[in-house]
Amino acid sequence: MSEKDVRITRDGLQLAAKVSIPDSKEYDLAILAYGFVGMMDPKVNDLLPVLAEKLQEKGLATVRFDFNGHGLSEGSLDNMSIFNELEDYEAVMKYVFGLEGVKKIYLIGHSQGGVLSSMMAGYYADKIDKLVIMSSAATLVDDARIGTCMGQEYDPNNVPEKLDFKDFKLNGWYFRTAKFINIYETAAAYHGPVLALHGEKDEIVNNYASRHYQSIYDNCEFHLIPESDHGLHQNREEVYDRVANFLTK
Repeated sequence: MSEKDVRITRDGLQLAAKVSIPDSKEYDLAILAYGFVGMMDPKVNDLLPVLAEKLQEKGLATVRFDFNGHGLSEGSLDNMSIFNELEDYEAVMKYVFGLEGVKKIYLIGHSQGGVLSSMMAGYYADKIDKLVIMSSAATLVDDARIGTCMGQEYDPNNVPEKLDFKDFKLNGWYFRTAKFINIYETAAAYHGPVLALHGEKDEIVNNYASRHYQSIYDNCEFHLIPESDHGLHQNREEVYDRVANFLTK
């Protein structure tokens, strides 16, 4: 199975993606979505790149991509919002719908990518066969309501034009809209099998976020990863094994 680079167009923007498809007429496919300011470059976080390799070894096709303004995709990072990342995700979904031989489609997301994956599964409940959410950052709504993000504090009633995170800046529109995102209501429209994983010692997103997913889904398997953080750096083999077993069993 070889990996190829593709470009997916969304409203005039070129989104970078990496696609791996097995040499078989029919196959199952997993779309992997990165978290807040994440990207395909494994030097940033190798959680999803390695997971993609593990799934490919099991015969699954995989699609990874950079959201607008991230990594190799066009656009400006400081224009990022939940809304336009959902638009990116849908463009990738349409690309996958156009591939020949796809039998089942699985969505996998980490952190903010977990939020987006859960929402996309709700929007496309008739198209998605299984959903995996890892350290899903559904607390971003509560954070936006109280005015905090990745250690940065701001007045939620007077949102600044841009918030400076030193390595990057993010526009106020992200925060103005984030507090009104109906994450769980949208996600609950999906009724297929769900695997929710969360680091036991995640200090960025309280594992309550994933526990609450379990309460809204009909069929959700939930596991705390012992000693692990938000990036699931500890006991990562357990993460890979649980995801691979869930998607291939």
